[in-house]
Parts: sequence; structure tokens; C-alpha cells
Amino acid sequence: MQAKYPLKIQAIRSKNQQARLYVYFPLPLAAAIGLKAGEEVQWELLDRGELHLIREQVPSVLAAQRATKSTKAPSVAVKQTAKGPHSLGGAESHSKSNS
Repeated sequence: MQAKYPLKIQAIRSKNQQARLYVYFPLPLAAAIGLKAGEEVQWELLDRGELHLIREQVPSVLAAQRATKSTKAPSVAVKQTAKGPHSLGGAESHSKSNS
């Protein structure tokens, strides 16, 4: 499955300098491949419409297997705040005992 992340090239213009072009790296994509800030990468030009990003040092995979989505709905804890003889959650019994 291919994921696509459309983005726009950004230009940074400083006084008396040539404009510099920047491309940001989407966080979900970086997380998927384990890319960290400060890593060195290089571009490979395949043709005018395609660039290849190359990592010289690829870290080892941390997960042994792919995570799967759970089909079970998550349980939600509900705090009961009812008061009186019919309340739940450890309230004392208010029934009268006949002696």
C-alpha cells in the first residue's frame, strides 16, 4: 500500500541572498520509516518528475511484527455519582432490619 503526502515546496528568501527551497518531511511518514531529526540523507535524481531519498545508515527495526488494529471496541470507565438508597458503587444498604 502506497501512502501519498501532498505538499508544497517552500521558498526562504533572505536579504542579499539567493532564495533557498525547502521540503518538509511529514511526521507520519517519518515515523513509519523511523526517520529522526538530524539524520543525513541525500537526493538521487531519477528523472525530471521523480526524486529518490536515500538513507546511508538505516536503523534496525524495533518491532518484531506489524501492529494490527483491534476489532474489539475499547472499554470506557464510567464514574457513577448517584446518591441515595438506590445508588451503585459500594453505597451502604439503607434497608431497616427488624429485630
